[in-house]
Amino acid sequence: MSSKFLVASRAAVIGAAALLAACSSNDTDGSAAATGAGAAGGAGSVAGPRPGSQEDLVANVGDRVFFDFDSSSVRGDQRPVLERQAGWLGRYPQVTVTVEGHTDERGTREYNLALGQRRANAARDVLVASGAAGSRISTISYGKDRPAALGSTEEDYAQNRRAVTVVR
Repeated sequence: MSSKFLVASRAAVIGAAALLAACSSNDTDGSAAATGAGAAGGAGSVAGPRPGSQEDLVANVGDRVFFDFDSSSVRGDQRPVLERQAGWLGRYPQVTVTVEGHTDERGTREYNLALGQRRANAARDVLVASGAAGSRISTISYGKDRPAALGSTEEDYAQNRRAVTVVR
C-alpha cells in the first residue's frame, strides 16, 4: 500500500469519528454550547422523576410497607411510610392508587390471597386515617403469586410480606 493511501484512510477514519461525535449530541439548537449547559443541566432540564408519578412516590416517599409473618397488622415502624404516602397523595389530588397485598410462599394459595387482601386493606386503612381520600385508593391481593424476592430464606420471605402502593 502506498503511504498516500494510508494517510487518506486515517484522515477518513478520524473525520468519520468526528462526524459521529457531532451527530450524537442532543443539542439541536446550539444553546448548550452557547450557555455552557450540557449534560449537567440548565434551563429546561428535568431533575428527578415527574411529580405525581410512581417514580416520584418511590424516590421521595417509599411505595411499600412490610409485615410480620402471618400478620396483617401494620407494624409501628412501617406507619411513617404510609403517613408520608398519605401526605404525598394530598399534594397530588389527581392521583389514584392501588394498594397491592403480598405474602411469602408459605401457606395455601387461598390462605395467602386472603392474607394479602387483609394486608392491602390494613395499609389502606392507615392511609385513610392519615388523611388520604378512600375513594382514590383501591386494593387487590396477589398472595404469593408475585414475589419481590425469589428464594426460601427468612430474608426473602420478609421482602415478600408487603403491601405496595401503585399509582394508576
